[in-house]
Amino acid sequence: MRDRVFGFAIVGCGVIAPTHARSIAALPNARLRVAVDAVGERARQLASEFGAEPATDLRAVLDRRDVDVVCVCLPSGLHAEVGAQAAAAGKHVVVEKPIDVSLDAADRLIAACRANGVKLTVISQHRFAPGVRRLREAAAAGRLGRLVLGDAVVKWYRGDQYFESAGWRGTWEMDGGGVLVNQAVHYVDLLRWVMGPVDRVFGRCATTSHRIAVEDVAVAALAFRGGGLGMIEASTSAYPGFLERLEVTGTDGTVIVEDDEIAAWELRDERGDVGPYGLRLPRASRGHSPEAHAERLVAGHRAQLGDLLESVATGRDPAATGENARSVLEIVLAVYRSAREGREVRLPLAAEPPRVG
Repeated sequence: MRDRVFGFAIVGCGVIAPTHARSIAALPNARLRVAVDAVGERARQLASEFGAEPATDLRAVLDRRDVDVVCVCLPSGLHAEVGAQAAAAGKHVVVEKPIDVSLDAADRLIAACRANGVKLTVISQHRFAPGVRRLREAAAAGRLGRLVLGDAVVKWYRGDQYFESAGWRGTWEMDGGGVLVNQAVHYVDLLRWVMGPVDRVFGRCATTSHRIAVEDVAVAALAFRGGGLGMIEASTSAYPGFLERLEVTGTDGTVIVEDDEIAAWELRDERGDVGPYGLRLPRASRGHSPEAHAERLVAGHRAQLGDLLESVATGRDPAATGENARSVLEIVLAVYRSAREGREVRLPLAAEPPRVG
């Protein structure tokens, strides 16, 4: 099966679709067969650029025998609906982040893929970056000691044009929220991946500088099940935009990752004793270019799609499963609930009572 060439369909030809298409093109055992969009011109444009066929009829595409994998690149609130249709047609499913906008929808998608015997992966391309993997492996091996503090910081900038470019952006119904569930969700995933499950959250959210219904600033204090504490800081109002950062501290070291690359690596088993007052190290400063960031984005997607195909060939689970993505969505929804209710919220989330009026 490893010699088999897998046919892909991309459903939704918006901003992220070309990244999927370039990633598929870079895999020797993958071909983009169809680009699907309700707007025919968008499907034609993507298809012509990558040598695929355009389509507007999803049902007909799901009936094609030369399509093995479907990449769902639609608004977040449609992920589970379309992903479940693909699963019912026997296609393996790739869903852009987040898995959907509610835990019920996430559960429906996971159940549909399981019932139809197909693989499901939700895009978490940062997990495949060498710097992130190096941190994860060091933490799992105990080189940082007992993990005591973990921070995810995503301070980006989005102009009004970003939200005006599509009617679903910045809405609860289709976007599922704001900066937490859209921009920061990747680094929330990395924080949980390294630090372990979250036990409790206390959050605050605000809409400060955009004409949207959801938050553009969010902060949260986390208590992890393993005993560590953590913070999430996220914003799309941080002009002009800065590199996202993951900081993990244990009793025997600290590692800082910026834009998926190691910015600080300080472990006791390498540096040794630093005396009773420790050191005050400057953070390393490194160059950054939009081109390098774009290449890392494609490389991460390529690695994740390749991992999915390897999981099909071997029968193992993908490295980033639907259950992983559900757990991250649960953290985000817990922060939202905490912000609404002004109290600490414990995970797993209890069902919310029905709203009256």
